[in-house]
Amino acid sequence: MTSVKKLIREYRTLDEIRERKDELLDELQQDNTKMSTMWNQVFLKRENNTKTDYIASIVSNGIVAFDAIILIRKLMKGYGFFFGNKKKKQKKSFL
Repeated sequence: MTSVKKLIREYRTLDEIRERKDELLDELQQDNTKMSTMWNQVFLKRENNTKTDYIASIVSNGIVAFDAIILIRKLMKGYGFFFGNKKKKQKKSFL
């Protein structure tokens, strides 16, 4: 594990504390602007989508949904007893 070294500054006057406070405020404002631009870029709307792109996304989402349904069905069939479903009892045959 890497250790984090903290810089310890000694302040002797109120002016030094105020200067440091202003520096930290500037850093916070810069970080805030960076984060807001990153956040806005995440949710950009793509307006240049064609009908082909729209249909392709619908088909892709449909395939993913179908695959998820099949996966859940298989898991419930094999491990349904974990979810409260009882396994079917097999009839014993008497010869």
